Amino acid sequence: MTISYDKLWKILIDRKMNKKDLRLAAGVSTAVIAKLGKGANLTTDILLKICMALDCDIVDIMEIDKRESE
Repeated sequence: MTISYDKLWKILIDRKMNKKDLRLAAGVSTAVIAKLGKGANLTTDILLKICMALDCDIVDIMEIDKRESE
């Protein structure tokens, strides 16, 4: 099982935001944005910053991908 941030990318598209806009709004580093792109694990502090910047709940930006990872 892995974490999927597909929901986050859909929110950004709907709000006409790009990754740089998210980085600036949430006050996170480019390394964090890169980790999001790779589906890596992030701390809850980082996820909270993103949720606060987007005014959403954590379930709105991520989900568990139950498919077998290769």
